[in-house]
Amino acid sequence: MIYQKSSPLTIENIVNSKINSVDFKNLKFGHVFTDYMFECDYTDGSWVNPIIKPFGNLSISPASKVFHYGQAVFEGMKAYKDDQGKIWLFRPEENFKRINKSSKRLAIPEFPKDLFFEALEKMLVLDKDWIKPGIGNSLYIRPFVIATQAEVSASPSNEYKFLILFSPAQAYYAGDVKVVIAEHYSRSADGGVGAAKAAGNYAAQFYPTNLAKEKGFQQIIWTDSKEHKYLEEAGTMNVFFRINDTLITAPVSDRILDGVTRNSLIALAKRDGIEVEERKITVEELKEASNNNTLKEIFGAGTAAVISPVSDFSHKNQVYHLPKIKESYASIFKSKLLNIQHNTSEDSFGWRYPVQ
Repeated sequence: MIYQKSSPLTIENIVNSKINSVDFKNLKFGHVFTDYMFECDYTDGSWVNPIIKPFGNLSISPASKVFHYGQAVFEGMKAYKDDQGKIWLFRPEENFKRINKSSKRLAIPEFPKDLFFEALEKMLVLDKDWIKPGIGNSLYIRPFVIATQAEVSASPSNEYKFLILFSPAQAYYAGDVKVVIAEHYSRSADGGVGAAKAAGNYAAQFYPTNLAKEKGFQQIIWTDSKEHKYLEEAGTMNVFFRINDTLITAPVSDRILDGVTRNSLIALAKRDGIEVEERKITVEELKEASNNNTLKEIFGAGTAAVISPVSDFSHKNQVYHLPKIKESYASIFKSKLLNIQHNTSEDSFGWRYPVQ
């Protein structure tokens, strides 16, 4: 992670903010972007020319390797503003570590930690008015890196761009979702890039997800690529199953993303005395639990959605309904997590990161 200190972070100020043209009460996730963006280039073996500048289009060669060989990784984070106007991040070091882990898996040079946090914090101060207080409001943060070398030979790029975008956000999913359990398509395979936030992982999900939507389902619960026997992730999220009063989630591996929200929910559950099992769970075990009424809940967990409850799941054209629970684990954990993130409750884990 080489960074030329002789190339300091510069700021190009906007002329006029576009914030007054935004309806913050009717935000569609990922459609609106703030005034600023961060950009930094990797060339000749080091990261150079870091700049925070007005949000705008890039100009890169159509021969850039990202378009031909898919060298692209990203992260998803959020910033929050409390009622006193203080800005907070939630476990940002975990996201920083993971983008470098993802980069390493795709032969992309890692990004320096000091520059990452300097750029992120300065940009948050510049765009502070875009962060609205109140539970449910947040600023979605998208760091990402793409290969920009103009060459169509099948080899790693020697030039990259690291960028950070901000987008004001509300809820990602509205209400419960219906899911279908994958029987043919796979999200990832042993030895693959499932544990990395590689752009191609998400592109490969779109077609089978479209097939599910045609049948009235919003998402897919992915299964293992060998036998389609074990339950792994739900859509773009980690997934939890509540059987009786025990929470079960698949163990992380090179197929499954090591989710920050996932790990936070496990920690909250253990702190509150709820039994958690990180183990393989089969489709048949889930169906049996549904049939004998011990399956209480299924919910996805991720940065964008936070927690997304599942109302129904389908396997082999049979639909299984989940009971309506007044005080569900999903609602309890979502409330506790949001309260920590928005600085309205004690943070016994030290997860909140203050932006100076």
